[in-house]
Amino acid sequence: MNPRMPAEWTEHEACLMAWPTRRELWGPAFEAAKREYAAVARAISAFEPVLMTAAPGLADEARAACGADAPGGEGTTGRESTPGREEASGIHPIEVIELPIDDSWLRDSGPIFAHAADGTRVGVDFRFNAWGEKHHPWTADDKFAALLLDRLRIPRVHSSMVLEGGALTVDGEGTLITTEQCLLHPNRNPRMSRAEIEDELKRRLGIEKIIWLPYGGLEDTETDGHVDGVAAFVAPATVVVSLPDDPAHPDHARMRANLAVLEASTDARGRRLEVITVPQTSRGEVEGVPIEIGYLNFYLANGGCVVPVAGTPRDEEALAVLAAALPGRKVVGVQAPVLAYGGGGVHCITQQLPKEARA
Repeated sequence: MNPRMPAEWTEHEACLMAWPTRRELWGPAFEAAKREYAAVARAISAFEPVLMTAAPGLADEARAACGADAPGGEGTTGRESTPGREEASGIHPIEVIELPIDDSWLRDSGPIFAHAADGTRVGVDFRFNAWGEKHHPWTADDKFAALLLDRLRIPRVHSSMVLEGGALTVDGEGTLITTEQCLLHPNRNPRMSRAEIEDELKRRLGIEKIIWLPYGGLEDTETDGHVDGVAAFVAPATVVVSLPDDPAHPDHARMRANLAVLEASTDARGRRLEVITVPQTSRGEVEGVPIEIGYLNFYLANGGCVVPVAGTPRDEEALAVLAAALPGRKVVGVQAPVLAYGGGGVHCITQQLPKEARA
């Protein structure tokens, strides 16, 4: 049996993140981006440990911003620790390490974890080309997964296919959802057919069935339409999907096409999907640039869900929909307009490190 990628709601040992380093991406919003990354790290540390990678020379800055060295700091442990150790206060450690990185979207440049047949973890190291060679350089990010896996002492499985973690969502039971807009884009794997891409996903991640949505976000030109902006598994056979209620929204018709595909689909076990729609959208502006906060770009932590919000009345409506879809989890919002300005959200800057699944 091939290693299988577990669902995001599987118990985590830690959340992996990377500290902002590409100043030219953020421009005058660079310092604000750091504040939002730190806020996300602190919010997640209420549920599980955080391991933050910083570029060489930036660890002290990251520690200070996240409060990793400040006893009693909001949302932090007050000291470093190895992932997996829980503080008596109920707040988990934020540890900062240094490794060479080009950018800070660890969901996409980092490894994708899977469980081998005996429950041990492996890290699948797909190639990374900066979302179709959009940002230079990306050499360090392409090498990052291997370095991090060596640091974590987790075996590495190499794939020559270009793939970002934000391009897929899985149920942990053999079903994967992705978008044609992204995964079939010629700037990723121009020499691979759709069938060859499917075969590689099945071989490396233990996938049995792939559901292809036609669209990601129309305005998501940075990732070419990652699925984590429009749909996510939240439980076996249960998917939340973006469905803008404003007819003038550029994705109004496109997301209804996605909905039709999901409603007609079954998962790898033959179950019809329960589809929960999130009609709320919220727009804003950062440095004069219009942005949209993607409520579906959330991170499922141990017992919680951390959601990017805009600071508008629609936030509470969206959080209520997600809370109903995630019974038993504490759903919290973190203001993240600058993450949207940079091209993503909370899910894009995080990657779950699942616990081993030994019997």
